[in-house]
Amino acid sequence: MSERADCLVVGGGPAGSSAAWVLARAGLDVRVLDKARFPRDKVCAGWVTPQVFAARGIDPAEYARAGHVLQPITGFRSSLLGGRPVEVDYPEPVSYGILRREFDAHLLRASGAPVVEGAAVRHLARERGLWRVETEAGTFTAPWLIGAGGHFCPMARHLGARPGRGEATVLAREAEVPLSPEQAAACPLRGEVPELFFFPELDGYAWVFRKGDWLNIGLGRENGHHIAVQLDDFVARLRQTGRLPADLSVPARGHAYLLYGHARRRIFAEGALLVGDAAGLAYPQSGEGIRPAVESGLIAARLILEAPDDPRPERLAEYPGRLAARFGAVRDTAPWLPTGLKRRLARWILETPLTNRRLVVERWFLHRHQAVLAEG
Repeated sequence: MSERADCLVVGGGPAGSSAAWVLARAGLDVRVLDKARFPRDKVCAGWVTPQVFAARGIDPAEYARAGHVLQPITGFRSSLLGGRPVEVDYPEPVSYGILRREFDAHLLRASGAPVVEGAAVRHLARERGLWRVETEAGTFTAPWLIGAGGHFCPMARHLGARPGRGEATVLAREAEVPLSPEQAAACPLRGEVPELFFFPELDGYAWVFRKGDWLNIGLGRENGHHIAVQLDDFVARLRQTGRLPADLSVPARGHAYLLYGHARRRIFAEGALLVGDAAGLAYPQSGEGIRPAVESGLIAARLILEAPDDPRPERLAEYPGRLAARFGAVRDTAPWLPTGLKRRLARWILETPLTNRRLVVERWFLHRHQAVLAEG
């Protein structure tokens, strides 16, 4: 099979489907290529803010009525590992827990773009003004290509990324498991209040989060080489304190991603842009990647539509600046603090109710200071 389109999107997650949504609605012929078949499992804590639903024009109530898991979140309980927790509450949902297999499939269907599944990329190249992408499902060509294949995106590799080498990578291990009726009845965790446990240096955190009859447990840390042992210790602590059912199996899986500003990738070339985790856009403090994925997809698509006949790198050089305008300027070096001072600062931030609410919850996790990035 060989097909020609106006734009190829490699990766059907939130970043790719959001870019495809904008381009398809503008009348471009778009193909979304993904190696998986949807719905597919995705390792992720799985909470999204109302701004994500608004940016994609989705009513959360309608999403829930479609039979999808949607856990309203009205607070967070956070602490240093082994420290005193602070609980922050709100009168209305400030976030939602979702299952990524459902959420991603819904966004992809809502994009309105044709999807080619089972299309793992074998080779790609720029030839005579077109991107040529050879996949297990056939060959596709287009003047535009959006790389949305996550941390190991083939387009990111084509542009020089070397995952695992020379990048300050966050390593995470997570498990999302169903609760039996007996386990659900005995579990003391409240779905409306996820629990967060930060490392003393604020270089990562662990969490336990209930979504109805599902439980998500995980831990992520920048350069976390002993992440499996740390997660095992965390799970053991939850069992000892009665936060987990004693008979609950926690089969964890690992994944990796980059924090915005902590690693540099080349994110554009002639007729090509990287979005989402392929571009390394996860929020630095929370590690959340869904909102930056959706918003970068909108930003990239909008840039293409401004001049769809002009794929020159000189024009696309505006793209990093547009991301910086949304996600913040990228600094050459991070401020250095002595370990002792960093730990005292972390304790003050997390154990002071006001800074916990205003800084940790509302700025780091909810990004309430940023308005919705509408498609238009």
